[in-house]
Amino acid sequence: MMTKAPDRQSMPYRDCVGIAVFNREGNVFIGRRKPEDDPEDTSEHNAPWQMPQGGIDKGEDPLRAALRELHEETNITAVSLLAEAPEWIYYDLPDEALGIALKGKYRGQRQRWFAFAFTGQDSEIDVDNPGGGKFHAEFDAWRWEKLTRTPGLIVPFKKDAYDKVVAAFADIPQRFTHT
Repeated sequence: MMTKAPDRQSMPYRDCVGIAVFNREGNVFIGRRKPEDDPEDTSEHNAPWQMPQGGIDKGEDPLRAALRELHEETNITAVSLLAEAPEWIYYDLPDEALGIALKGKYRGQRQRWFAFAFTGQDSEIDVDNPGGGKFHAEFDAWRWEKLTRTPGLIVPFKKDAYDKVVAAFADIPQRFTHT
């Protein structure tokens, strides 16, 4: 039985935040998604690394959402705000994930991106038991990476969005490296 594909144009975008956390060397935090937990995993398009991101709760301020999501996914709380991307950054789900990923309700995400300086120690980062186990682990590994490399590490359908994040925060890495 063939089911009719959802009408992409009639579906809304989900409001989200994206978080770029820079360490003292000007590299950015990326986590490897746990594939069995990734609602956007469409196996054919699976590339496991990304920066933290998550939904904005109804009535929640995007900056508060970014700090909450960062803590829930990485355990990180020691940060200071560096920048906010000047506009919402959108991405659309691929056709085969439409009506399945994001609870089947959304065509993609509309993200507000924030850049933070990580002011703590790497030992604060705990992707296996974020919040001391209070939050569900979404990543199974993490590392520091050059911001410019992130579009090549993300699932292909998010590459254009990551290109915009790189452009929005392009000046930040040299603030740390002074080159």
